[in-house]
Formats: sequence, C-alpha cells, structure tokens
Amino acid sequence: QVQLVESGGGLVESGGSLRLSCAASGFVFSTYDMSWFRQAPGKGLEWVSSITSSGYGDAYVDSVAGRFTVFRDNDKDTLYLQMNNLKPEDTAMYYCGSLRHSSQWASKRRPDYEQWGQGIQVTVSS
Repeated sequence: QVQLVESGGGLVESGGSLRLSCAASGFVFSTYDMSWFRQAPGKGLEWVSSITSSGYGDAYVDSVAGRFTVFRDNDKDTLYLQMNNLKPEDTAMYYCGSLRHSSQWASKRRPDYEQWGQGIQVTVSS
C-alpha cells in the first residue's frame, strides 16, 4: 500500500523549533523528488519546500528560507522538515507529497503530486 505518514507536529512557542517527518511506504522513495506544503486556516495550499530524490538539491519559499531545512534519509524512506525560529504565521497543517515527474521539480501545483500524506498540525503561539 502506497502511503505517506507525517509526524512530529504540535504546539510550540514563537522562536521554537519542530522537526516534521514523513514516512514513505509502498513505493521506491529514493527515486522521487519530494515536497512539503502547508495550509493555514482559511487559506489555500502553499508550497513550502522541495528536495530532489538524491537529497542534493532543495528549494524554499521565501518566507521560510533560512529558518527551515528539508532533508531526507533514503535508507529509512523518510523525508524531514526541520523548522527553526518558528513564527505564528507558520501555523498550518503541513503535508508531504511525492512529485510525479522530476521535470516538475519544485512544482507548486497540487495535480503534479502523486501521493499525499494525511497532514500534521503545527501551531505556533505568540
């Protein structure tokens, strides 16, 4: 069964840190570029970060660059998002997704993604 399962979310104070995990199963994780998205209450889905299948390339939305780091462990079939210096505006449901084709690298379009996790809540208090 193809599956992505996020974990590691929660409530944190402004300036704090969290590490999200996205465990993959049922497909060859190491061959897929991966991304993180988020959706804040009342807002649309926002692309946050992408990482290449090898883990050597990454990209970030401007609002998180320098604070968030995406990385992966292909031996453990797991994607991560290290979030530092969190701000209240980072409060959202966070999702991981697997990109259908590498030619769509860092796509911000939902249809370009093959699998999605169920999401994990991150709440940052001021």
